[in-house]
Amino acid sequence: MTFGEQPAYLRVAGDLRQKIVDGQLPPHTRLPSQARIRQEYGVSDTVALEARKVLMAEGLVEGRSGSGTYVRERPVPRRVSRSGYRPPGGATPFRQEQADGEGRGTWESSSEQSEASVAVAERLDIEPGDRVMCTKYLFREGGEAMMLSTSWEPLAVTGRTPVMLPEEGPLGGMGVVERMRAIEVIVDNVAEEVGARPGLAEELLLLGGVPGHVVVVVQRTFYASGRPVETADVVIPADRYRVAYHLPVK
Repeated sequence: MTFGEQPAYLRVAGDLRQKIVDGQLPPHTRLPSQARIRQEYGVSDTVALEARKVLMAEGLVEGRSGSGTYVRERPVPRRVSRSGYRPPGGATPFRQEQADGEGRGTWESSSEQSEASVAVAERLDIEPGDRVMCTKYLFREGGEAMMLSTSWEPLAVTGRTPVMLPEEGPLGGMGVVERMRAIEVIVDNVAEEVGARPGLAEELLLLGGVPGHVVVVVQRTFYASGRPVETADVVIPADRYRVAYHLPVK
């Protein structure tokens, strides 16, 4: 195979992909059978099977038990805001979006004390095993699960204070910046790293995805004078949402 030459299964997958994108194979249409792909493209059964696997891994088609493989409905990506702008009152971007217009967002959360793992301890600049408050969120839009978030706060900072539980008390749900300010911890910096990976089984179960679907992962950490005071993993289904940034210019 010379430089730039694709394996046969990728060429077949590419042609079928283009037909899906162009609408020649609209949503809910049955994908050509393995035998038909073999005949139409003059390839082996193995190549036809691998081409179908590529399309399935890309989320373009789905298998239906006892029926065949069908073109999936392609959702129009919606926006998830990641913003350096904090509106008056300290609401998070998600809560502000829902309050501004026709938002139909809801969320569930649960918090519990736990010991920091090695990875979390490194992000919070604490020792593995130190106590943290772990809070898990499931965000919904119009009843559809659209985002997961898991945050960790060192109890050395928030323990035995009114903001120890992020979603309870007088400042429950107000966001990290406002809550920390209430205990005289001034957040002055936030770092986010954005990556992508196949979703974990438990994540896809909550988000309504299928095995192999890709998720966007935003790893966020808030700092106060260089000290990490909260870190979180935000998980978003990549086929349904785009991460949009609104950053102030100073």
